[in-house]
Amino acid sequence: MKVKSSIIQNKFLRVQTLNYGASLFEIYHKKKKINLILNLGSKKNYCFKHASVGSTCGRYAGRIANSKFKIANKKFILNANEGKHILHGGKIGFAALPWKKINHLKEKIIYQLHSRDNDQGFPGHLVVNCTYKIKGKFLIIKYEYKSNKSTHVNLTNHSYWNLEKNKNNMIYNHELKLNSNKYLLVNKNLIPTGKFKNVKNSIYNFLKFENIGNKLNYFKSKNLDIKFKGFDTTFVIKKNSRNLVASLKSKVSNIQVDFFSNLPGIQLYSAQNLNYKKKLFPYQGICLETQYFPNSPNKKNFPSTLIRPNKSYSSTTKIRIN
Repeated sequence: MKVKSSIIQNKFLRVQTLNYGASLFEIYHKKKKINLILNLGSKKNYCFKHASVGSTCGRYAGRIANSKFKIANKKFILNANEGKHILHGGKIGFAALPWKKINHLKEKIIYQLHSRDNDQGFPGHLVVNCTYKIKGKFLIIKYEYKSNKSTHVNLTNHSYWNLEKNKNNMIYNHELKLNSNKYLLVNKNLIPTGKFKNVKNSIYNFLKFENIGNKLNYFKSKNLDIKFKGFDTTFVIKKNSRNLVASLKSKVSNIQVDFFSNLPGIQLYSAQNLNYKKKLFPYQGICLETQYFPNSPNKKNFPSTLIRPNKSYSSTTKIRIN
């Protein structure tokens, strides 16, 4: 299938989307004349394997240990794509698939995907709608999904944000604040152990705006494997009436982006492994993925990602762009 782009816009924002991966290709700030996210350049590149740039990750965003889980004592073996583990839904996750455009208005677009029973090893025929809508200065992302069998689902958008015009400046001048005082401990494979850690007195403390470059210099100064030379960390969101999750800003462009979501976690990824055809480079963007926790199917103390047959589920993330 051909890669097809579509545009929704108002007087503040122009958002370009793609059918492959139900991807965000461009979030254009009209007043500042800046595209706020990274993309792969040519739209044709979205047909092939890439680092989920701007795409919808599923069926299960993040990692599941040993590519397996049980539902009602029945074991399911998934399609491993990171050693013996599974990341972002397997070898052919939702980011790599063409979605069908089922509705397109001036300020709203809806994509739909049918994921067959046993797709990448996951049980159930799953139908997913991904809606992108702009309302004033907000970009709203909504996922709605239903399966004919019990299964696990965790969906997120995987955009790499860079709020400066010159993307070669990387994200070192950006500042980040997270509404979180806990993060998930992980093992050497970046899979959550099930334990929580307080951010107090640690490099993971973003309770007030922190310079990302300073944080990354800490990791770079250590003798660490490249995958640990930055953040690939799930933060637990503190409940609040506004559902505020995170704020990212650049003093260079004077743009601030605020994230609001009803999901329990946010994955902070500083793109230390990003490398795409001499177009995209490590630390060139930052991912703020609102989602459930990785490996939840195997951790009873995590918020459940199990969905029941023929019942409708949804999640919403609102992004305010100032």
